[in-house]
Amino acid sequence: QVQLAESGGGSVQAGGSLRLSCTASYKTFCMAWFRQTQGKEREGVAVITDRPPHYADSVKGRFTISLDDAKRTLYLEMNDLKPEDTGTYYCAADVHPADCYSNSWPHIGDYWGKGTQVTVSS
Repeated sequence: QVQLAESGGGSVQAGGSLRLSCTASYKTFCMAWFRQTQGKEREGVAVITDRPPHYADSVKGRFTISLDDAKRTLYLEMNDLKPEDTGTYYCAADVHPADCYSNSWPHIGDYWGKGTQVTVSS
């Protein structure tokens, strides 16, 4: 069982930046960030494998996902934040290469963190 622990959420004004972190208890094949914003279902934000990262269109150019393998820590650098980015952000990990490479959000995520809240005010 892989345990994931997120940190780094908080409140920021529109246009600001935040960095989220997620540390895994074991190494997995890929890791990803998802979010659930008000009134919407959980959606994929970014996934990282040994290939170039894949991003949701809504965050391209503003968010950057990265992974420190040695620390088993995943990061999400979020810049130019918008009020619509407000929500709970979840870290996910997957052990199946096919799922990780699929870039198909519903297939990614064997293990999940509890989430961290991000609030962006206008």
